[in-house]
Amino acid sequence: MKIGYARVSTKDQHPENQIDLLAQAGCEKIYKETQSGGKWDRTELQTALAHLRGGDILVVWKLDRLSRSLIDLLRILKKIDDEGAGFISLTESLDTTTPAGRLMMNMLGSFSQFEREIIRERTMAGLRRARELGHKGGGQPLLSEKRRERVIKQILSGEMTQSEAAKEEGVSKSTICRIMARAQEKEQKKMGLDTGLA
Repeated sequence: MKIGYARVSTKDQHPENQIDLLAQAGCEKIYKETQSGGKWDRTELQTALAHLRGGDILVVWKLDRLSRSLIDLLRILKKIDDEGAGFISLTESLDTTTPAGRLMMNMLGSFSQFEREIIRERTMAGLRRARELGHKGGGQPLLSEKRRERVIKQILSGEMTQSEAAKEEGVSKSTICRIMARAQEKEQKKMGLDTGLA
C-alpha cells in the first residue's frame, strides 16, 4: 500500500497540488500536515509512520516536505526501514525500494556522520585552544594577559613555584602548567626564528 504525506508551510496552506501528484502516484491514503518541517513530533507524520506496515511505501512530493533537517530526515527514513517499508520522493526520483535508492540513502547517512565528526573535531579543537589560553568552559580567561605574564615572570625568576602561583592566583596547578608550557613553546619558536632554524 502506498501512503502519501503532504505538508504545507504556514505561508502556503494549499496542499492540493501535492495531493493530486500523490494520488497520481497511486497513494491510497494521504496525510495532510500544516506543522513546521523542523519539528519531529508532527501529528500527521507520526500517524502516517504508525500506520506503515511491511511492504508499504511512504510517498512525498519532495524531500523537504518530509523534513528540512538531514539528521531528522535520516531518522524518519530509518523508522520507515525498521518497519520493513519503503520511501519514495517524487521530485528527486528517490526510491528506497530499489538498490540505487538504498545506495543513495546510505550515502546521505555517511555524509551526515562525516558532518557530525567534523563538527565534533572542530569543537574539541576549539576547547583545547581555549584551555591553552587559560579559558574555562568557553567563558572568560581564568587569568588576564597581564596576570599570566606576571605569573610566568615570577616562576621563571624562582620567586614562586607553580603550586604557589596557583594558590596565589586561585586557579588549579594544571592551569599554571598550561600557561608555562605555552610560554615555553612561544619562546622556543621565537628562538628558532631568531637563529634561522624555524
